[in-house]
Amino acid sequence: MSYARAHLSTINRRELMEQELEIFQQVYELIVNFVVTYSFQLAGAVIILIAGIIVGGWVARTLASLLAKRNVDVTLRQFIAATARLVVIILFVIIALSKLGISITPFIAAIGGLAVGASFAIQGPVSNYGAGLVIILTRMYKVGDTISVQGCSGVVRSIELATTQLVAEDGEDIIIPNKHIVGEIHRNSYNYRLVEGQIAIEGNAEPTAAIDAIVEVLTATEGLSDSSPPTVGIEAFVDAGIVIGYRYWVPTARYFETLYGVNNRIFENFASRGIRLAVQHHRVDLSERA
Repeated sequence: MSYARAHLSTINRRELMEQELEIFQQVYELIVNFVVTYSFQLAGAVIILIAGIIVGGWVARTLASLLAKRNVDVTLRQFIAATARLVVIILFVIIALSKLGISITPFIAAIGGLAVGASFAIQGPVSNYGAGLVIILTRMYKVGDTISVQGCSGVVRSIELATTQLVAEDGEDIIIPNKHIVGEIHRNSYNYRLVEGQIAIEGNAEPTAAIDAIVEVLTATEGLSDSSPPTVGIEAFVDAGIVIGYRYWVPTARYFETLYGVNNRIFENFASRGIRLAVQHHRVDLSERA
């Protein structure tokens, strides 16, 4: 009985091995047939992909070089070059797929469906990229300019496709999404920033003496803009006296430093000349001026 069982077990193992060998043989024949049938197509597809990468890189470098010679903004150059490289590679991928006999129609349909669904999720970033292109193409401002937008002021450090980075006087980095800049009112004072000040003197004081005192301080202040000289004059008449207004341009990086220093010296100059300040019961709002 035990001999019969052992013999039966040996037969089963032999049959199992024969089945495994048969499966292996079928797989081997399938691989060989596939290689024989599609080897040239696979080789051609690989060559086409490699050629696409090489051609795409060459097109990107050529475009970047041509745009650099035309003084196109560096951010726009990089975007155009990268986009051209991607388009070339996609075209070569399509050619490679057709070389393998694979229909690209289902892929295009799937990509279209994904694009429609993803458009809602990436609506914000895409709008930022679009606004960035508008800023770069229209040259609304450039690196080094001083702009004020959305209640923020600073020197433009960098302009990316999605964001604009400002640097405030105290060194703070201000990152503004580009979609919040395009279509909004912004001020570009380039390398300088405007200071607008006012001071009220008593009604019986001599306004000419007060104007001379302010002009003296501003003339002695270093670093003010040479192209836009300071302006000083009577700005308004109020119940408490006469309001003297003054405007001057200072480097953006020294805005508050200069503002505080000038105001302090004006106050000291008034005191030395005996010019008395008026006591105002309300603050004059500069934003209400015409």
